Amino acid sequence: MAKIENTLKRKTYFREIIDRFLIVCEGEKTEPNYFRKFPINKDIVEIKVEGAGYVTDSLVAKAIELKEKAIQEKRPYNQVWCVFDKDSNPSHNFNRAIQLAKNNNIKIAYSNEAFELWYLLHFEYLQSALPRNRYIDKLSILLGHAYQKNSIIMYDELRNKQKKARLFADKLLQSYPIFNPANNNPSTTVHLLVKEINRFLE
Repeated sequence: MAKIENTLKRKTYFREIIDRFLIVCEGEKTEPNYFRKFPINKDIVEIKVEGAGYVTDSLVAKAIELKEKAIQEKRPYNQVWCVFDKDSNPSHNFNRAIQLAKNNNIKIAYSNEAFELWYLLHFEYLQSALPRNRYIDKLSILLGHAYQKNSIIMYDELRNKQKKARLFADKLLQSYPIFNPANNNPSTTVHLLVKEINRFLE
């Protein structure tokens, strides 16, 4: 009888975590606020989101440091992602950061020119490069209210349009005959990270 009770207890309290994510973001609020709102099933996945405040290769270096620390603590991540923008960063820094990440098995959710491109793609397919401030203006019009950069409700506001955004982001990537992230403006790979997180929604 005691053996049966112990078995039932193990089934009740055992959490079968099948994935551990680390998402290291360039921004300290905008991107972390968005990714933390995904309604993940915490019984099967752990997602840690860091707003590091670093850019390009410095951000990737920080991700490598956190990844190695987790290995040393015997709690390695299954997936490590860096989220950053091209913005005004030099092209060679931007592309070098992507290559550094690839060399260390870290995935990149980049945006050229800004993370807000991902938000805009929820509404329309954008093929033309825009100055950073124009993203804000367009989003305010499309949202029907002033866009707040550090908003904590963007995931909720855009969730029902996400499928469209993923299709548009993929179409945009495919439109460039040569893969050169620093020159492919506009482009984003945020949808690839979103696709991975969506595997673990409640």
